[in-house]
Amino acid sequence: MADDGVRVRHALRAAQMYYVQEMTTAAIAHELGTSRSSISRLLTFARRSGLVEIQIHSPFERGTRLEQALKERYRVGVQVVPTRGALSDVDRLERVAATAARVLNRYLDSHMTLGIAWGSTLSAISRHLQPKPTHGLSVVQLNGAGNNLSTGIDYASEILQRFSTAYSAEVHQFPVPAFFDDPRTKESLWLERSTKRLLDIQARTDIALFGLGSPFAEVPSHVYIGGYLEAGDYERLSEDRVVGDAATVFYRIDGSHRDIEMNARATGPDLDRLTKVARRICVVSGLQKFDSVRGALAAGLITDLVLDEGLARALATAP
Repeated sequence: MADDGVRVRHALRAAQMYYVQEMTTAAIAHELGTSRSSISRLLTFARRSGLVEIQIHSPFERGTRLEQALKERYRVGVQVVPTRGALSDVDRLERVAATAARVLNRYLDSHMTLGIAWGSTLSAISRHLQPKPTHGLSVVQLNGAGNNLSTGIDYASEILQRFSTAYSAEVHQFPVPAFFDDPRTKESLWLERSTKRLLDIQARTDIALFGLGSPFAEVPSHVYIGGYLEAGDYERLSEDRVVGDAATVFYRIDGSHRDIEMNARATGPDLDRLTKVARRICVVSGLQKFDSVRGALAAGLITDLVLDEGLARALATAP
């Protein structure tokens, strides 16, 4: 019986890599330290035993043990992406992004509003989107992308266009800076009818899809490398003990955010408002994002979490 359980777990891991991550049998064999013929037998066993139909099904009643541990601890839906082996953070992000694109298709449907926060993670997800026919779907940009070096329109538009193409969706751009120099400018612009129209669309968001920013990640968030922050901004974020951001709105490890000075200038959604979105899919990879994820979980920003295996284990065993 124990041997059967081991075989099931090995078959499930191979199936996830083959069908979800689209890895070749040679690549899977290399990562798992076995032969291609062994991987082929595991995949055959996975199909014949019912582990794999159109989607991959876990043999456990409520998912893998690691996913279950995170679900019970943090009260969120969890999808752990197998990433054992010597992977760079870039490759790890690509695997997680590919899984996130499939997770999104489970929940996205016609006549919904999808809110997306631009960034390195969303850019990766957009490259893995699987077309799904929809009608009346809207995709709205959640935070501005401009700075003193660029309008940010080209960068954000490319991401939005990929979502539009995949889902035949109407796109709503948010043509404002990521951060205003003066909070009073933001307050005035937020009173304009054209801005109010975009904010109203954002308020109707059914699904929010976002990554988490961290200045410490090997694959740095675009906000930290794209000229959005100056030396003084970093100093203020350090003084405020910021560990990450969601849609360019910052928070601490305990989830607090309301008194962080930079947030008065940010154009991303107020985090209290973001928590009112029915489904909030957070996609994150790399151990450097550990504090960013814990802060986001503490703030209640996440309903569904897609993450790599190493980060998942760190979260599951954290004190």
